[in-house]
Amino acid sequence: MRALLGQVRSYERSVQLLMVNQFTINLGFYMLMPYLAAHLSGTVGLAGWLVGLVLGMRNFSQQGMFLVGGTLADRFGYKPLIIAGCVLRTVGFAALGFVGSLPGLLAASAATGLAGALFNPAVRAYLAADAGERRVEAFALFNVFYQAGILLGPLVGMVLTGVDFQITCLVSAGIFALLSVVQIRALPARRADDAKKHEDGRRESVLSQWRLVFSNRPFLLFSAAMIGSYVLTFQVYLALPLEVRRLGGDGQFGTAAVALLFAVSGLSTILGQTRVTAWCKAHVEPGQALVRGLAAMGLAFVPLLLAAAVPVPRGGVGLWLLAAVPPALSALLLALGTMIAYPFEMDTIVRLSGDRLVATHYGLYNTICGVGITLGNLLTGASLDAARSAGMSALPWFCLLALGLACAGALYGLHRTGRLTGAAPEPAPAPA
Repeated sequence: MRALLGQVRSYERSVQLLMVNQFTINLGFYMLMPYLAAHLSGTVGLAGWLVGLVLGMRNFSQQGMFLVGGTLADRFGYKPLIIAGCVLRTVGFAALGFVGSLPGLLAASAATGLAGALFNPAVRAYLAADAGERRVEAFALFNVFYQAGILLGPLVGMVLTGVDFQITCLVSAGIFALLSVVQIRALPARRADDAKKHEDGRRESVLSQWRLVFSNRPFLLFSAAMIGSYVLTFQVYLALPLEVRRLGGDGQFGTAAVALLFAVSGLSTILGQTRVTAWCKAHVEPGQALVRGLAAMGLAFVPLLLAAAVPVPRGGVGLWLLAAVPPALSALLLALGTMIAYPFEMDTIVRLSGDRLVATHYGLYNTICGVGITLGNLLTGASLDAARSAGMSALPWFCLLALGLACAGALYGLHRTGRLTGAAPEPAPAPA
């Protein structure tokens, strides 16, 4: 831990603040969101499909506005968008605990999603700019703080929600309000220094900037190849808990085994991320690290594939081990794959952008991967249902293994052809 803090202190104050900022953002978010569905269906009394609608509104708002958020960050500076996102989260999270009408809940949920769309691209572009040549290591540290917030948030939320969900909402909103004040007072202003102007002094239009980003073919190919990484890592929240509960049940054992998944994923990243990144940077090229990371994510489902061939015990220790150990190993390998790939993934986006319109590139990247996650989860859910009805428990794990290897193969092709080191194309000429 002392070495980790020493690495953090070696960066500029702005980079240190962004890391603490991300930890606190995830702390506030994850202390509330895991318990929101139960509040909406229980206390508020919404039907199941309405709960899904409210939760889906947040995801739709966030994914749909990432490109806009990134564009605004590039045009008006990173700091205003980070502050605006924190303020929106403050209002949205407070409203979720005290609003009972469906329109109000939808508006609050949309506000929380829009907040993420505003500050996520801005934070990453700011971090990439101020970390300079050390941005790979900076993104590794950033992921440590990111995962620490995810790990601690639900534990704090469980304690607060045990008293009253409205207290959870107020504490979460208070965290974002405090963050807003801290950003206003302590975060240095930072603007993208790449905003081109026409010969007559006019700033380049948003549409021409979007044409630039959408014409960046290596970036689009890279984004498509990386969709699989997000689909695979999301299975810690979808397929792995479902598998644990399928075998271990919904009682105390099932709950403890699911908690083990999150603990394995978070703690392994906190303890190992910087070491893994240092080794990869010393021994492999960035493109090779991405390939190995995706391959590790695909191979993470081999323990479950092997476990599917084992007869399910009727009960006792054997059943508990089968329900807990293979999913935990899968969670560990998924975390390892993410540790390998994530810092180089974030760095590759900057390189493919040519250091131009970085936040806009991050915004479009998040949108592409977000749409991919939605489609991938639908297909994963369909494969889980098909596996149960057909008695083919290995089907989902085989599909996820194939997805990981296919995406690793696509990245290998991009790396071999030099498309992961290119720069963004020149802007298309403005219409006459």
